[in-house]
Amino acid sequence: MILPSGEQHELVLGDQRAVVVEVGGGLRIYERAGRPILLGYGEQEMCGAGRGQVLMPWPNRLAEGRYAWEGEELQLPLNEVESRSAIHGLVRWASWRAVEREEARVVVEHTLHPQPGYPFTLLLRVEYRLEERGLVVRTEAKNVGARTCPFGAGHHPYVAASEGVDELVLDGARIGARRLDETWHRPGGWRIAAADVELWADASWPYVQLFTGDLPDVGRRGLAIEPMTCPPQAFRTSEAVLRLSPGDTFFGEWGIDTRS
Repeated sequence: MILPSGEQHELVLGDQRAVVVEVGGGLRIYERAGRPILLGYGEQEMCGAGRGQVLMPWPNRLAEGRYAWEGEELQLPLNEVESRSAIHGLVRWASWRAVEREEARVVVEHTLHPQPGYPFTLLLRVEYRLEERGLVVRTEAKNVGARTCPFGAGHHPYVAASEGVDELVLDGARIGARRLDETWHRPGGWRIAAADVELWADASWPYVQLFTGDLPDVGRRGLAIEPMTCPPQAFRTSEAVLRLSPGDTFFGEWGIDTRS
């Protein structure tokens, strides 16, 4: 029987456990001492609400799925019908293969081939590794095609909120009834405390999306803190879009520090 999220790669270090999946190359589970650090999903479930997914070659929404690149008008499929947007890139439902594997580390890889709306070729790799301080994620994207391409990246972890997002303390203040879906610009690297964990990102991720999980299948049980290289609509506005010439590689790290 093939699981909805495909092959499962379990990582273990001391009391930490994570599960990386084939479908989307994302993170299904991250827990410490049996306590969920991230809001995950079950082995028999299909991923919902972007939980733990990899967002490439752009994060967040792109209105009407249209953008211009080097004088060419390009049209992406609209995969969020209600907002008429192309959302969160092209690899969330693709198969990723494990190319390096250790007890507490895995590297998954996917080749994004040219397709309507994105006629470029990228070799994508994501490394997940457990360290004593917590989880570290390294993302790489190499332009292996013949054309310079636009590129952006993001990840979609939800910090688990066992008593609901209302009770979470975010950077020193209780969230309460606030409904957050906002972009923060934090160049130079950042650290954000939520409950008793800290998410951090290096300077490759100057934006972060905060979302209080106001969706039926999340139900404010998790706070999304999403590292991003560019803000929403970036392919349309050109804000912080990376230009990858043939042979160029993007890489960046982010992670979660836990205090058990």
